[in-house]
Amino acid sequence: MRDLLNFLLRYSHWFLFLLLEALCLVLIGRTARYQQSVFFSSANYVVGKVYDMAGVVTSYFHLKDANEDLLDRNIWLEQRVAFLEKALADETGDTLTSKVAGKPLPGGYWTFKAHVIKNSLTLADNYIMLDKGSAAGVRPDMGVVGAAGVVGIVYRTSPRYSLVIPLLNSKSSVSCKIQGSDYFGYLKWEGDDPCYAYLKDLPRHAEFSLGDTVVTSGFSSVFPQGLMVGTVDDMADSNDGLSYLLKVKLATDFGKLGSVRILARSGQAEQKALEKTVD
Repeated sequence: MRDLLNFLLRYSHWFLFLLLEALCLVLIGRTARYQQSVFFSSANYVVGKVYDMAGVVTSYFHLKDANEDLLDRNIWLEQRVAFLEKALADETGDTLTSKVAGKPLPGGYWTFKAHVIKNSLTLADNYIMLDKGSAAGVRPDMGVVGAAGVVGIVYRTSPRYSLVIPLLNSKSSVSCKIQGSDYFGYLKWEGDDPCYAYLKDLPRHAEFSLGDTVVTSGFSSVFPQGLMVGTVDDMADSNDGLSYLLKVKLATDFGKLGSVRILARSGQAEQKALEKTVD
């Protein structure tokens, strides 16, 4: 208490100065119209700027929720469009090919929402960890997709987490095809650039052009047909000269992965068990 009194006495002239300055400003603001208008204009400007900054900060922290809603809505719309395309083809007999990539067919699939909590890009065998596991119904061999396209396949699970083999892994091999074509190959990553992978074993008589869309073929129990994978960036012959080797620019930016969806399908376990009988 004594120290506080000593402090106040020592700087009493400064406190008196600030008090008189505040009193002068109040008197000027109340009696002089010009100064009053300047004061209120400045105050309104400052308050407006503060509200603008608060709005920007609030909007930033709500972007995650907005992106989650957009991803869910996008998946739902894709499924509805795919259902209508299939219904139209069944009704008219026209094998209509969608011009929009990334349309999962309604083959009994549903999704689990998950978030990436660990990711790597620079290893030969990269892995992704998700915050959903067996307690949420996630099982090995389920496909994982993002807003832009295919991400990878669930490899192992614990009650609360999942380990995913992404396309950027030497063990990854996903059956893909050129959209609008029935010829397929398998996608492999060569371990260098995380933006590119290679579509191998595409037959020599397959027709395609640079810039064509690469999608999942549907010839597995993991991914339905038509999910976006990437676009053809370059082409070459395979080592034996019997097939094409296509350089594919991946649609998914693995450096920005946040929210993903895990695909599950009824009958998947039965199909996998039957496939293992011929291995």
